[in-house]
Amino acid sequence: MFGLSAFDLARIQFAFTVSFHIIFPAITIGLASFLAVLEGLWLKTRNKDYLALFHFWSKIFAVNFAMGVVSGLVMAYQFGTNWSFFSDFAGSITGPLLTYEVLTAFFLEAGFLGVMLFGWNKVGEKLHFFATCMVALGTLMSTFWILASNSWMQTPQGFEIVNNQVVPVDWLAVIFNPSFPYRLAHMGVAAFLASAFFIAASASWHLLKGNKTSAMKKMLSMSIWIILILAPIQALIGDMHGLNTLKHQPAKIAAIEGHWQNNPGEATPLILFGIPDMDEEKTKYALQIPYLGSLILTHSLDKQVPALKEFPKDDRPNSLIVFWSFRIMVGLGMLMILVGVWGTWLRYKKKLYQSNLFLRFTFLMAPSGLIAILAGWFTTEVGRQPWVVYGIQRTRDAVSAHGEMHMSISLLIFFIVYGSVFGIGYAYMLKLIRKGAPEVQDGN
Repeated sequence: MFGLSAFDLARIQFAFTVSFHIIFPAITIGLASFLAVLEGLWLKTRNKDYLALFHFWSKIFAVNFAMGVVSGLVMAYQFGTNWSFFSDFAGSITGPLLTYEVLTAFFLEAGFLGVMLFGWNKVGEKLHFFATCMVALGTLMSTFWILASNSWMQTPQGFEIVNNQVVPVDWLAVIFNPSFPYRLAHMGVAAFLASAFFIAASASWHLLKGNKTSAMKKMLSMSIWIILILAPIQALIGDMHGLNTLKHQPAKIAAIEGHWQNNPGEATPLILFGIPDMDEEKTKYALQIPYLGSLILTHSLDKQVPALKEFPKDDRPNSLIVFWSFRIMVGLGMLMILVGVWGTWLRYKKKLYQSNLFLRFTFLMAPSGLIAILAGWFTTEVGRQPWVVYGIQRTRDAVSAHGEMHMSISLLIFFIVYGSVFGIGYAYMLKLIRKGAPEVQDGN
């Protein structure tokens, strides 16, 4: 297909399926906790607005959860079909971690999901609230195990290689590898922010359409508080994550910065924009700020950041991709902080629900959290290349022995099936959002 090798097609297929899949867990994580908060507030205040919002978002959560399960199963099977040599090499670590995710998180979510969705008037209020909290806890536990597995692939430790296979020798070291705490916090907060913007955009749309009910106002108010608090925190976590990556994956940082070489005694500038050229080994049309690269990445004005030319060509990530995916993520993050500050200022002026400009901007920011997550994952995964397990196994050595025709047909099928099945799912979720929160009575 288009002159691509089976290896390239396998990478595209995995990138396509994981990009589709990650959207659903991100929203599921945030919505599950939001539902727990809504039900808790209803139990405490008996304000029916919270109950209306719970019923409204629980339907969207259910659709999103179902699509996440389906897309996750398909993605997981690719480890055995398209990346069998990776499974053979590192399966003794990634297999148990993913199994723990199923045995703890997924079973917890699935076990209590039915009670949460269909248990009204069938179980007591406290038991129902407990079920909702368990579903929320399950989503967070799922994040824990998935990030433990992926982080180990980024910064592997706690293992030995015996007969060309990874053998775990210290499970605590495997799970709590050097990048895990930062990646877990970064992804967790990103999921909450993505959900907050999803919720805020829904409320903004209804307010712009004249649906100025107290429930819609509460929905916007709660989401703006979440954005105000978490967006700056995410920036701080991102800074710490960057320092950790500089220590353990310096080639990734060099590619992100589009930084090719250091001059003796000269601080590293920050390249704001440019076009990294892997063949010419330079960043064209670079717009840079002196010293700022060193200040941000080393917190000093004289230390240098590793440059791409310090690494063999075969060990360099594709700088063009990660350079721009990182800037998309950071740019959206700055806009998120703007929304939080702007919304707080409007709240102070008592104009939060009347400012059409703010409501339109918040509505347009609906996909920002998800786009930022995708951009962040592209930065992380492409920046890890050419390694599938960093420094241990190259991606080319992990792919199964399939032909171009086989991979082309399967990739085309994925495009068609995902586009139709999940397109219908997205359309149904949007239909539910357009209907808005229903009026509910106590006990319903």
